[in-house]
Amino acid sequence: MVRTVIDPVTRAGSGLRVELDVAGGAISEAWVSGTMFRGLEATLKGRDARDAWLLADRICGTCSGVHALASVRAVEASLGVTIPANARLIRNLLGGTLMVRDHVLGFYQTEGPNWVDLKAAAGADANATAQLAKLQSDRAGSTPEAFKAVRDRLAVVTADGAPGAMGRGWWGHPAYRLSPEQNLLLAAHHFEALDWQRNLMRIHALMGGKDPHPQTYLVGGMAVAAPWGGPKGQTGRDHPKVPDRNAPDALSTEGLLLVEGILAATRSFIDQVYLPDVRVLAKVYGDWAAIGAGIGAYLSGGEFPVDTGEGAARFLPAGRLQAGRLLSPQPVDAKAIGETTVHAWYANPNGDAALDGPATGGATPVWPANLSLPLTTLEGAAKYTWIKAPRYDGLPMETGALARVLVATADGRQEIAASLGALLTDLGLTMEHLPGVLGRTLARAVEADVVSHQAATWLADLRTNLAAGDLAIADVTWWDPSSWKAETDGYSLGEGPRGTVGHWVGIRDGLITSYQVVDGSTWNASPRDDSGGRGPIEAALVGVALADPARPLEALRVIHSFAPCGGCASHVFRPTESTR
Repeated sequence: MVRTVIDPVTRAGSGLRVELDVAGGAISEAWVSGTMFRGLEATLKGRDARDAWLLADRICGTCSGVHALASVRAVEASLGVTIPANARLIRNLLGGTLMVRDHVLGFYQTEGPNWVDLKAAAGADANATAQLAKLQSDRAGSTPEAFKAVRDRLAVVTADGAPGAMGRGWWGHPAYRLSPEQNLLLAAHHFEALDWQRNLMRIHALMGGKDPHPQTYLVGGMAVAAPWGGPKGQTGRDHPKVPDRNAPDALSTEGLLLVEGILAATRSFIDQVYLPDVRVLAKVYGDWAAIGAGIGAYLSGGEFPVDTGEGAARFLPAGRLQAGRLLSPQPVDAKAIGETTVHAWYANPNGDAALDGPATGGATPVWPANLSLPLTTLEGAAKYTWIKAPRYDGLPMETGALARVLVATADGRQEIAASLGALLTDLGLTMEHLPGVLGRTLARAVEADVVSHQAATWLADLRTNLAAGDLAIADVTWWDPSSWKAETDGYSLGEGPRGTVGHWVGIRDGLITSYQVVDGSTWNASPRDDSGGRGPIEAALVGVALADPARPLEALRVIHSFAPCGGCASHVFRPTESTR
């Protein structure tokens, strides 16, 4: 038996270590360790509840705005605030464009190097690659000259000993299968996607004030106003205008036309580049549909409300699916969520095996005395991560795009079913092929397709409301904390690109007394529980064959298929300070 360590797991939001036992050419055991401690919840205690979102927003810059929205919703739930329809639509636009961006970049930048041999691409025929591109679409720019430029660039950055990440890849690994021209095609789109996402995220800069970490969220709605309305200052002047003449007001005619154009360009890229590239990859690596299935149970908190008010339906529905019953969605009850610290670096006054609800959990971070830094191995350690083990009714659950697509399909959502059905038919696959590594990649493509089209509907509804004179963006009638209950609690369950996001808050006399976050990566990268049940990534890794245990490329394919973010699952660990 051989112990293989991947630390850090790159392209995973930092702070993730994976140890593997390899026997007979396959992974026999796996341990996923979050090596950073999340301390942000503690810093929120004692602060004004209206400010919580601004700090929670900083949990992650990749999932930009996900935690800000979850925090705003939790506080609104505790106060009983209903936001205006326009605020809901703006939030959907921000969250939807982020989800699309995250899925596309996840395919090219996060997962791509696991499937695409960039060094082999440097030996491709540029003319043949251009012909291959023409089979996808008639996009301008897919010329032999353009592909030759990318090929020449790759020859430099992937040369042996070249500085940077591309010079140290596992190029030539026997698990790579794409032809040189397929490698070059996807590599060229890898670079193009970086510029594409810059244009898409102008929507966040416009409606959110900046990207990452949008600044216009507000408990009660959004802090962005139509230029022909908005609040009046004490002097009677209109709401201040945007000082940059090159940036139109977000909700002006010019601003909404700009957003419309960006969304159209986004859909074009998805239809002509992203989806065809996913098909290219899936047809070559079709056997990966049967690899890395994991626990087979799925959870979605639901996202993109279709109406305002408590309990409003969501475009991507909430639900959970039990293993073996993927066509029978069950409701989600936040009270069934609990976390255990039996294998995590915490001391729980209720006992490490206890499944504490996030609203009442009282675990204290404790670095174990029997582990020294830097870590060489976790072998023999009962506790091995800063990530707690969330469970639903005591059971691990996979979250993320695959969970949402499966739940939505089982719930009868036609938009998802149609997009998924077309993709599966083209690939010669069925629903039974989805619970695996390839299925997670396909699910992200389906979501990007559907949400990018739905964003146009949200924008149209926003324009209709504004044109009809409905300028309400926020409800601030409750803003003074003296109007609040002396003691109140609330939570929110929703979805970020990488999985289910829950925030729990306790408020006393206007100030936060307790705060807890359970992110999608907390679910997926969770350790074993008291019964020995592995977390989703750990379970998916067991049994995966490795062609070269010294270069466990196949393990990275499994890990990255979950799109984990160590920074969201745990936060800020400095062993030289008091947290040690």
